Amino acid sequence: MSSDTVIHKAVPSLPLTRALVLAAHEAISPLIHRTPVFTSSSLSAALPGKNTLYFKAENLQKGGAFKFRGASHSLSRLTSGELAKGVCTHSSGNHAGALALAAKERGVKCYVVMPNNSAQPKIDAVRAYGASITFCEPNAPARAATLAAVQNETGATFVPPYDAVNTILGQGTALLELLEQAPEPLAAVVAPVGGGGLLAGTALAAEGTGVRVFGAEPAGADDCAQGLKEGKRREDVDAKTIADGLRTPVGVLNFPIIQDKVEKVITVTDEEIIEAMRFMWERLKIVVEPSGAAAYAAVRSPQFQDLGIEGPVGIIISGGNLDLSKPLPWVRSE
Repeated sequence: MSSDTVIHKAVPSLPLTRALVLAAHEAISPLIHRTPVFTSSSLSAALPGKNTLYFKAENLQKGGAFKFRGASHSLSRLTSGELAKGVCTHSSGNHAGALALAAKERGVKCYVVMPNNSAQPKIDAVRAYGASITFCEPNAPARAATLAAVQNETGATFVPPYDAVNTILGQGTALLELLEQAPEPLAAVVAPVGGGGLLAGTALAAEGTGVRVFGAEPAGADDCAQGLKEGKRREDVDAKTIADGLRTPVGVLNFPIIQDKVEKVITVTDEEIIEAMRFMWERLKIVVEPSGAAAYAAVRSPQFQDLGIEGPVGIIISGGNLDLSKPLPWVRSE
């Protein structure tokens, strides 16, 4: 069985629609946290456009990131026979923990392939959720080969981190909630983009609402922004960014959705991400990882402010998992 094989039953056919995101939310709403939305008058007032900001706090989702939505939805679409054999994935970050936790809550076996240089807190979290970890060398061929071996041995179903229909639909449910929770209609929403599951799902959820959708991407891993300019998905990315959750190339399924439905992907430097992260810690009083600060960094940037958007802006905080045994990035940079 190939490491790219995805065995899902009742997978919706393309093209994907907002109605399918609504159906995904109905399926997973008993399983996920309806994460809170934060505002900050000081952060809003600091913007040239004085836009009221609504922060969707997916760092407070189960597992500490939005990834739990896609993992839960993917599991909800598997047959009983597939669930009996378990699920597997490859990940060094939030998807590994999200799938392990979602599987644990359903009593399903979970097998995770992790690079041998993965951060210890993320290894500890996956183990704490009861998953079986197989380590591999930190490169794509080793990851694929190791996952294929795990699948052949266990018969487990591969649940991709971002490049799969059910994953995309699950991630889009965050915006559905934000639209309900915000006390006024949003003019725009900004979500970070790495593999693109969250941004693609967000774009689908925004269909027909009048909300303009933007992506936020590190300048040191800007394959999505460059691909949009070139009109073609880039298959690889030479990622050099502090935002470790955004170092992956945008997915095959996600790119055309983003190409069709996202107005622009805004790139931000690591310095801008760190500054945004620090403001969020100081003003919102919440733990945010660098990837989770990228969308706010984009909203603060001249690229976004020059668009002249009037009205409230939604910001999706993608996660809050980071190693607190190490100095925070603004401490290291001082």
